[in-house]
Amino acid sequence: MTEETQLAVIGAGPGGYTAAFLAADLGLRVTLIDEAPRPGGVCLYRGCMPSKALLHAARVVTDARAAAAWGVSFGDPTIDVARLRAWKDDVVAKLTGGLALLSRQRKVAFVQGRASFEDAHALRVAPTGEDAADGVRTIAFEHAIVATGSRPTRPAALALDDPRVLDSTRALDLDGVPGSLLVVGGGYIGLELGTVYAALGSAVTIVELTDSLLPGADPDLVRVLARRIAGTVHAVHLKTAVNGLAACPDGIEVMLEPAGAAVRTERFDQVLVAVGRSPNSEVPGLVERTRAELDARGFIRVDAQRRTAEQSIFAIGDVAGEPMLAHKAFAEARVAVDTIAGNAASFAPRAVPAVVFTDPEVAWCGLTEAAAAASGRAVTVARFPWGASGRALTLDRPDGATKLVLDPESGRVLGVGLVGAGAGELIAEGVVAVEKGLTAADLAGAIHPHPTVSETFAEAAEVFFGRSTHVYRPKRR
Repeated sequence: MTEETQLAVIGAGPGGYTAAFLAADLGLRVTLIDEAPRPGGVCLYRGCMPSKALLHAARVVTDARAAAAWGVSFGDPTIDVARLRAWKDDVVAKLTGGLALLSRQRKVAFVQGRASFEDAHALRVAPTGEDAADGVRTIAFEHAIVATGSRPTRPAALALDDPRVLDSTRALDLDGVPGSLLVVGGGYIGLELGTVYAALGSAVTIVELTDSLLPGADPDLVRVLARRIAGTVHAVHLKTAVNGLAACPDGIEVMLEPAGAAVRTERFDQVLVAVGRSPNSEVPGLVERTRAELDARGFIRVDAQRRTAEQSIFAIGDVAGEPMLAHKAFAEARVAVDTIAGNAASFAPRAVPAVVFTDPEVAWCGLTEAAAAASGRAVTVARFPWGASGRALTLDRPDGATKLVLDPESGRVLGVGLVGAGAGELIAEGVVAVEKGLTAADLAGAIHPHPTVSETFAEAAEVFFGRSTHVYRPKRR
C-alpha cells in the first residue's frame, strides 16, 4: 500500500526539521524521514550541541584555573569523564526529545528509515529502527526536500582502521582523555575539539597544511586566537602535511612532513582527523531516477529557491553546498518551504555568520578584509581593541577586537569581524548591519548599554570617523 503526503523531507537535522515544522505550520501534510529515532541530525547528536556542551565545560575549567590571579582559588579542577559525558548526553537527549514532541504537536509523520527515490514523486523507505520488521514503505509525495547533511572526510592517507584514530563523532563520544592527542586540521572543528581536550588534560598537538589556522578567516583575527592557543596546547605545526598513520602497541605513529623539511615520525596516544566534511548526496535513486544533478564536489545543484533540476525536489543544508552551517540550513528551509507553498522567496544572503567556539571565539560575516583585498575592492577597516573596553577588562579578557569592513565613501557596513570571549553572541549585530545596509553612522548613533562588550560596535564605528572616545585615531580628512 502506498502512503501519500504533500511534502516528504529526507533528513531530520536542522534544515530538515525546520522545513517539516514550517510546512506543517502552513497547513501541509508532512512526512519527515531519518535513520535516527528522533529528529536532530548531526548538529544535535554528533556536532553543534554536544561540542558546545563540552566547550562550556572546558571554559569553566580554564576560568577556574585563571581565577587564582584574581585572588579566588578553587584548586586544580578534577575531571570526572563519565559524569561529564553523561551530562553532555543528557543535554542532547533533552534537545532531541523536545524536537520529537514538537513534531508530534504539529502532526508531522516521523518515519525512522533510509529513503531512496523511485522516481520524481515516490520514495521507498527501508526501516532502520525498532519497526524494521514491518518492511519497506512506499511514500508518494507532491514535493520532496533532501536535507541529508554531511559526514567527516577521511583522506586515504589517514584511513587507518584503529579505534585510536578518531573523527569528530568519536571525539565527541568522550570515551576518555588521552595523554597525547594529534589534531589533524586547523579548521573550526579541529580547533574546537582541540580546545576541549587540552582543557581536560591532553597534550594536544595541532597540524595544519596551510600557513594559518582557520583558513579563510582574516589573519588579524586568527593571530589573537593563535597566541592564546599557543599557551594552552602542546604544539602547533603549520605548513605541515600528515603523510601516513601506523598503529603500534603504545600509540599511533604519524608521518609529518613540514614544508621544506624532512619527514619525521611522532607518536601519539590518539589522532583526531578533522580535515573537513563531505555531503551525504548519495541518496539512492536521486540522480539515477530523477533529473537532480550533483556538482564536481558532490553537492546537489540547486537554484535560488533551493530547487533541483527536478521541479518537485529541493535540497537544503550541507548537502546543497557551502557553508556547511546549521543556521544556513535553517534559512534555506524557509526559502524552500515558502516556494513550495507558492510564496515568493529566494536564498541570497549578504551575511551568513561564521562562529568558531574556541577560547577566544572568532566570528565574522559579510565581506572579509582578505576577500576585499583579493578582489581588489577598496574598503576602509575600522578596528576597536578590546583592551580599551571596560567590560572586557572586568572579564579579564582584553585579548579581543571588533572590526568593521566599510565602504570608504558611504560608510556602509560590508563585513564584520570579531575575536574575543563571547564573540559568537555578538556577531548577530554585525549580521543585521550587513543585511540591512547600515552605515558606520547608524552603529555609532545607536545607544549601546554600558558596560558591555557590545559597545565595541559603536566604538569601532566611531573609529571610522576618527572620534572614538576610548581610542585615539586621527580624524578622517
